[in-house]
Amino acid sequence: MTTRVAVYGTLKKGLSNHHYMNRARFLGEDRLHNLVLYDLGPYPGARLEPSAGVVVEIYEVDSQTFTQLDVLEGVDERNSTQGLYHRRQLATNQGQAWVYLYNHTTAGCPVIREGGWPIRVKPVV
Repeated sequence: MTTRVAVYGTLKKGLSNHHYMNRARFLGEDRLHNLVLYDLGPYPGARLEPSAGVVVEIYEVDSQTFTQLDVLEGVDERNSTQGLYHRRQLATNQGQAWVYLYNHTTAGCPVIREGGWPIRVKPVV
């Protein structure tokens, strides 16, 4: 069995946790206009809020990888509000995909309403 996940942080290509996606099949990118990212330092957290378009990578994963992602993201299946993240299916250009949403406070964290994480700073010339 496979399922789709849309990732926006350290699971993306070239970032620290992308090795979890070794067995996944990359389907493409999308811009989600109902997702906002909060820069939590070493990783981002997402919330369902209107945005100018947050970039996600969409993958098809097997059940073993999906379980590993739940562990990595601290999902508590018995009580979704108690884990670090919970997941919800959102519409993407590749069909419905699970997205991990942050459960804790984001007060004082930088907000990313467009583009992606990490924020790429353009060099001053």
